[in-house]
Amino acid sequence: MSSHPTAPLPPTPRAAPSSAETLSRNLAFYSLLALFVLCLAWELWLAPVGRGTLAIKALPLLVPLAGLWRYRLYTFRWLSLMVWLYVAEGLVRATSDRGLSAWLAGLEVLLGVLIFVACSMQVRQRLAAARAANAQPEA
Repeated sequence: MSSHPTAPLPPTPRAAPSSAETLSRNLAFYSLLALFVLCLAWELWLAPVGRGTLAIKALPLLVPLAGLWRYRLYTFRWLSLMVWLYVAEGLVRATSDRGLSAWLAGLEVLLGVLIFVACSMQVRQRLAAARAANAQPEA
């Protein structure tokens, strides 16, 4: 028996994501893209407020796209938190605006929740796969 502590196991490389991981990634990626387009269209053409300066809210949505496409776990984690800002804005505007703007706000909430669910699925799937790969049979 050695007195040295055992080193943690290195992460195991994976050749390709599972079909469930691909599904959750695609769901998050395309929902985020749809939310970006919705925010731009809403504030510039469909129901602009003022001179359309609120369209700037769409720009932060471009940042996580590359990370989602590359399956970066960290991106899925922080996006699942960031998206709640858009859900909150959608809830406020869905209850305070009228007409088309209220419907667009409802769609913003729906897309935000969809992004959150997809990101949560991705994180859970990846952590479960890592646990399974690092599990050692007992001797």
